[in-house]
Amino acid sequence: MTGETRIRARGLGFSYGGMPVLAQVDFAAGPSEVVALLGPNGAGKSTLFRCLLGLLSGYSGSVELGGADVRSLSRRELAAGIAYIPQSVAPAFNHTVTETVLMGLAGRLRAFGSPDAGHRDAARAVLEELGIAHLRDRGFARLSGGERQLVLLARALVQDAPVLVMDEPAANLDYGNRHRALTRVRALAEKGYTVILSTHDPEDAFLYATRAVVLAGGRIIADAPPAEALAPELLSGLYGIEVALGEIVYKGKKIPACVPGG
Repeated sequence: MTGETRIRARGLGFSYGGMPVLAQVDFAAGPSEVVALLGPNGAGKSTLFRCLLGLLSGYSGSVELGGADVRSLSRRELAAGIAYIPQSVAPAFNHTVTETVLMGLAGRLRAFGSPDAGHRDAARAVLEELGIAHLRDRGFARLSGGERQLVLLARALVQDAPVLVMDEPAANLDYGNRHRALTRVRALAEKGYTVILSTHDPEDAFLYATRAVVLAGGRIIADAPPAEALAPELLSGLYGIEVALGEIVYKGKKIPACVPGG
């Protein structure tokens, strides 16, 4: 991890109805990191995200954002420090792309306030940065899954928070859109953002992440660069199948490959 810490969990524990979900989780992330959070279903990934985002408060230990305890921060202060990008889902209303992106300002505007020209300029700049400015007047419901995911990312970027938390950002995307979306995410980290994303695919960690954090049974069992953290034995134990790792050389670059065995 880099020297600066933007978000940290110390001794984090959480239980639902007396059933432990997280136990003594220590986790930290800093600028220019893409942290891939992996683990089987029920490992505690969603609960960890909710604690980091300030959506759950009844935990033991602490979560710090920019050095401040998350439980002491107002909604506006949380919005200034951390943004959440959910999985792309079908919208209830067909807002335009620009309107959808501007919703990212909800936590920063005063009560009953509306986006001004400066906010709209910022939204336009983010759409251009992500290569989707041509979609700005299109209805969100008319977009492809990959386009929707990039719009949700743009909504988070307009929020102008340094930490981005992404819940399986490539879920339900086809192969091309998956690569395009995660390549954009990696580029954002290279500009200084802290990105924490959950994934069920080890290859997402190998190809796009700088670190892999593995949760199992509510505990972190690995936290290192993907090539170190995601050993075949660990992946086999996590998912109950044999896993083989190798490398593909493409244009002189060695690219990790992960395939299931028998």
